[in-house]
Amino acid sequence: MSPCPLRLLGLATLAAAALTLGCKPKDAADGTPASTTIQNKGSDTMVNVAQVWAEEYKKAHPTVDVEVSGGGTGVGIAALIRGTIDIATASRNMKAEEIAQAVKNTGKNPKEIIVGYDALAVYVHKDNPLEEISTEQLSAIYEEGGTVSKWSELGITLPSGQDEIVRVSRQSSSGTYEFFREHVLHKRDFKLGSRDMNGSKEVVELVGTTVSAIGYSGMGYHDPRHVKMLKVRTHPDRPAIAPCVATTIAHEYPIARSLLLYTLGEPQGELKAYIEWILSPAGQHIVEQSGYVPVPPAK
Repeated sequence: MSPCPLRLLGLATLAAAALTLGCKPKDAADGTPASTTIQNKGSDTMVNVAQVWAEEYKKAHPTVDVEVSGGGTGVGIAALIRGTIDIATASRNMKAEEIAQAVKNTGKNPKEIIVGYDALAVYVHKDNPLEEISTEQLSAIYEEGGTVSKWSELGITLPSGQDEIVRVSRQSSSGTYEFFREHVLHKRDFKLGSRDMNGSKEVVELVGTTVSAIGYSGMGYHDPRHVKMLKVRTHPDRPAIAPCVATTIAHEYPIARSLLLYTLGEPQGELKAYIEWILSPAGQHIVEQSGYVPVPPAK
């Protein structure tokens, strides 16, 4: 396999009315073309790429405003369930109970749209000599009852002399938190005492200033000046795989995931046009430039 490149995805009526307001043209009193506002909330992993999408789309479509906010996948999905936004960005799939609640509240089935892919990277400080880690070791570090709490237990001596592992994690509303819990901890609970950050960027920033820290976040937040991404191994007899575009596309990196948009029902009008642009070469180029993996043209 070729090496990875360094540069690197009643109540129902009221709720439906609230969504309609979010993506409704606004009449201008002076006769200028009506404007439309699209409300986009959710994944902190995706907030940067979503902001660039919004800015670039505005340049070509000056009457369309896309308002972007983060808060975590769970926050975005909750807003979609209430019918108060047009798009929920998500780094995990909606749960069956969330879909059912959305249908109950709004009368519409959520529509899932894959807009890219991400390798969920494991980060350590750039001065940490560790280069790879197994999913079993990650479980032992992060899960409740896990037996690893010191770097020396992994055979690592830090240049600072510190030995206690500082576990950096995400808050429970995060799709990244949910994905890591499901695919690395196999749905077991996290060990208490981690540093739980509000956003993906904050995870990487804390690891970059804490020599004894380890954390997980999207590969789009990699900053080689301060942190490095570890190769991940799933079995002693298999090679450790680096997170990057090539290994994500080839389904080799073990903790890769889809980057998703959710709407209530099939998107229509300006909302449909915006999502089609996101999936166009222009929108997918932004995915790639943001350090994620674009959707293959065949999809």
